[in-house]
Amino acid sequence: MGSGCCFRSTRMSKMVTLPAVTRMKAVLQKEMVREFLAEFLSTFVMMPCLLQDLQVFGLGAIAHMVLGDKMGSYLGVNLGFGFGVTMGVHMAGNISGAHMNAALTFTNCALGRMSWKKFPVYVLGQFLGSFLAAATIYCLFYTAIIDYSGGRLTVTGPTATANIFATYLPDHMTLWRGFLDEVLVTGMLQLCLLAITDKGNNPALQGTQALVIGILVVIIGASMGMNSGYAINPSRDLPPRFFTFIAGWGTQVFSAKDWWWVPVVAPPLGAYLGAIIYLIFIGSSIQQEPQILETPSTYEDRRTPVLPKTMSHPPMTSSLTPVSVSPDNRLSVLLPLSDPICLEHL
Repeated sequence: MGSGCCFRSTRMSKMVTLPAVTRMKAVLQKEMVREFLAEFLSTFVMMPCLLQDLQVFGLGAIAHMVLGDKMGSYLGVNLGFGFGVTMGVHMAGNISGAHMNAALTFTNCALGRMSWKKFPVYVLGQFLGSFLAAATIYCLFYTAIIDYSGGRLTVTGPTATANIFATYLPDHMTLWRGFLDEVLVTGMLQLCLLAITDKGNNPALQGTQALVIGILVVIIGASMGMNSGYAINPSRDLPPRFFTFIAGWGTQVFSAKDWWWVPVVAPPLGAYLGAIIYLIFIGSSIQQEPQILETPSTYEDRRTPVLPKTMSHPPMTSSLTPVSVSPDNRLSVLLPLSDPICLEHL
């Protein structure tokens, strides 16, 4: 009798659970949900580099440099962020394109290569991943932070620790010089990303793009990162800054030299300019084959990856197919129709 009740109870539990699991699987299979989760996880992986280089890897690298005396270095920070980016690209490159950077997402949307309706989804995933990475690093290094700072969480001074999580302008830089620095450095990032992934030019070998992109981040940091800390990414700077605000560093994280808005505004501008420069000076000089312009619905929903997605059967297009022009697809005609760059990446 008792065993019969137990059997019926287990059976009913399965009947209740299975539909819920099925619904959850259906939700997780939706394209936009998968892209959100991909950006969330890849940005989280990048950020821990704060003390070295992915957000978790990157913030972790910075923490080692600030707190560890001889345990870390500026080169370690660059390596941490660079290889953090590499891991993030491996994690999400074939799902969302592994932007991990609101400036790159903005540029893709601004040039019409990705729907604006995906912009908040990507950026929200990036921001949440970055915020969680900052919280993770804080918990992991809490005792070291307290020991180093003497229990006082400060933004400036010899025992400042807020710079583990976000960038701050050094004394030798003015606000507008820092703004121009972020525009230039982010422009270089976007310019080189297009070169790395442009199949019509001289791209990185298939399968090595993630590593080459990581090396690019290391090079940018080592050669141009001193002036402003090379935020080059609103998703890397603003969420950890907000975390430090609520974790005890106070309002000075926003008021120090009024710098907080620059890593939010300058990188999108720089990335957009870098993309335009590449398309005008490099993309327009590459011979293009005529392609069928996409219908508005297909054009609207295309993903725009940083890396080309792996496809077992690449789509075939005929070079003899006539091309028609309509107001809805005029942007596709104005931009060079290079499959790897203009259609796939921007």
